[in-house]
Amino acid sequence: MYFQGIEKRFGTQAAAEIDAEVWSAMAKMEATALKRTFNVDDSPDVGAVVGLLKKSSWALDQPFKTIRIDDGLATLRIDRCRTQEARLRKRLGEFPCKRVRLGYLERFAVALNPRMVVKCLVCPPDEHPGDLWCEWELRMGPE
Repeated sequence: MYFQGIEKRFGTQAAAEIDAEVWSAMAKMEATALKRTFNVDDSPDVGAVVGLLKKSSWALDQPFKTIRIDDGLATLRIDRCRTQEARLRKRLGEFPCKRVRLGYLERFAVALNPRMVVKCLVCPPDEHPGDLWCEWELRMGPE
């Protein structure tokens, strides 16, 4: 709701910038709190990071997701996005959320393990197929 209020008053660009800052700050707070709550090691692997991500507000906001973990590579796929679908119903158009989501996922992962690397495969404003809103990879980077 706050996003739409900012967007209405100041435009989509300003709202997206504020949204990215808020989600980035929240990512670090959530990662730190979840790490402490679930007593996770200081250098969790990809599976542990994704396990905590499943308990985050991002996961709660995105119930239509597929998560795969193979050989230290996690793929997160959002098949349906409630936020984007609501915007389309309201005729607001797709929100270019790539910066917001990438910032959140990177900050969350790196707060848990500085070696984590997050890669965006597709996310608006990128063109995407009708059955996919966004897709991300998480893996461990070099030491």
